[in-house]
Amino acid sequence: MTNSHPDGVLPASFRDPSGFLFRHQGRLLRQVNARYADDLALLHDSGLYDVLIAKELLIPHTDAPVDTAPTPGAVRVLAPELVPFISYPYEWSFTQLKDAALATLRIQRLALKHGMSLKDASAYNIQFHNGRPVLIDSLSFTAYRTDEPWVAYRQFCQHFLAPLALMAHRDVRLGSLLRTNIDGVPLDLAARLLPWRTRFNPGLMMHIHLHARSQQKHADSHDEGNSAKAKTTKVTRKALDGILDSLRGAVRKLRWQPGGTEWGDYYEDTNYTDTSLQEKRDMVAGFLDQTESKLVWDVGANNGYFSRVASEKGILTVASDIDPTAVEKNWLACRRGAEPHLLPLVMDLTNPSPGLGWAHTERDSFLSRGPADTVIALALIHHLAISNNVPLSRLAEFFAQAGKHLILEFVPKNDSQVKRLLASREDVFPDYHLEGVEAAFGDLFEVKEKARIAGSERTLFLFKRRAGVNE
Repeated sequence: MTNSHPDGVLPASFRDPSGFLFRHQGRLLRQVNARYADDLALLHDSGLYDVLIAKELLIPHTDAPVDTAPTPGAVRVLAPELVPFISYPYEWSFTQLKDAALATLRIQRLALKHGMSLKDASAYNIQFHNGRPVLIDSLSFTAYRTDEPWVAYRQFCQHFLAPLALMAHRDVRLGSLLRTNIDGVPLDLAARLLPWRTRFNPGLMMHIHLHARSQQKHADSHDEGNSAKAKTTKVTRKALDGILDSLRGAVRKLRWQPGGTEWGDYYEDTNYTDTSLQEKRDMVAGFLDQTESKLVWDVGANNGYFSRVASEKGILTVASDIDPTAVEKNWLACRRGAEPHLLPLVMDLTNPSPGLGWAHTERDSFLSRGPADTVIALALIHHLAISNNVPLSRLAEFFAQAGKHLILEFVPKNDSQVKRLLASREDVFPDYHLEGVEAAFGDLFEVKEKARIAGSERTLFLFKRRAGVNE
């Protein structure tokens, strides 16, 4: 629910016949179609809406004029509270995905208590807002009908349980399967990838292994009688509560312990002294004060040490890093400290999230969710330029698309971190020096400030994108 799209229907909001998101005069609104009128009324009349808002599990909405609806058939137009930055499940750490799963189950239990049920259990309907997982789709509820199964059960297992099980029992990097499987990880794939021992786990056996087998059985069946029977299966309310309890238990028991990695423990093994580290922090804070930012992207943020320079000022800060261990530690620290302005994400800057889904527009690319007011890139340029062979001019182009201001730390070749990178490869980077950076960035940015970090050979820049660039 960001402001990255012009007026009109949002490309990600066309599949639900109940309604869709659109922009009108720069304002984000949601059209509600006639077919959803009764369910929306029940959401409010039952008290469910008020309970979910009080528990901070649903984005609040108000009413907007119906004549702002872009298509015929609207019975109401809602104005949801804006989520400043939209993130996706394949960008979340293990515990972020787990927290989103548990929030979805909690919402479903509350819905049942008020005579309703979630008709969708998509991970994309959850966003992290003010440091908490929250449902953003007010049209996800329908009236509960006695003895009907939970229609979103399979979706929940594919979007949440299967990837979490793979991350916990195989490799945390398998969360990236959500990027190549936009409708969730297929259960038959998850069942084959999970180790044999998970068949002795009652929750995973029931909700992944047996569930996958049941799906395959019905897919292979051409018997109309069996298909009709599957569609009319009755699930009592007590049984449904038992399924939700079982899912909750299965999710809660999944654990992934982030170990020490090269980047996860970066600040425990750095060539900064305590004094120079504090000076760098003070310099970043001073540069930020000049930008008057409301949205900051800290790319290569590691565990968020410098991201908090921005977030503690009340600036929404998206702290992305390639290392799932560093991001997990960052999110766990956010949860402990109740940090509403910090959003850690897993992101490989050399292969950032692309546009996905129908016509490449259902899920926005990382860059299209910008630009940020300020991009922070500390101790990163040498990894991009030397480890990944990205020319300095290409880096300048990327950062000019990403943000209006750039706080960049240049790490020279005589720094121990760069020497380590060059120890095992030929130095084919003749332009990698201070003057080379200023020349490469000069066409797109102007230097507002430039200062050497005390106790090091590193230089901190505050760049401002030149007028007319990417506008």
